[in-house]
Amino acid sequence: MTTAAAPERSFPPIDKLADLAMVLVIIGGIYMAANLPGSISLVPAIVLLVVAVVVLVVDVVLLARLQDFAWASFRLVAGWALVAYLVIAGMIGYAFVYDGTRGEGLVVLIGMLGVFAIAVPLLLGFSVARYQPSVRDPEPQPSQ
Repeated sequence: MTTAAAPERSFPPIDKLADLAMVLVIIGGIYMAANLPGSISLVPAIVLLVVAVVVLVVDVVLLARLQDFAWASFRLVAGWALVAYLVIAGMIGYAFVYDGTRGEGLVVLIGMLGVFAIAVPLLLGFSVARYQPSVRDPEPQPSQ
């Protein structure tokens, strides 16, 4: 007995772009962590951060343009994940401040944590909602 699988809807590469943004900030974070506490050139880390932010903005725009999508499921999953990842990013940021990271390096690291704190919930919310049935608003009935 075989069952026919429901045809998978086609979505833009939202998950892959969120992955790319995370990879870019992880590479930048590793570069900075490998060279701290000494003085380092921030140019590679800033370039990685700027590219990650651009990728994340493109990702959010593509996501916002989806119409036939399970937005309720996305908001539920991404909302709670955002709360959790803001706490995680805050604790990591506190560790950098506590360890004496100051100036431009701290700003770049906090920016990377911000991308991380947005990309992961976006990825989790999209990964769940893409497989949920979308709920379309009923069409308005003409008044009589």
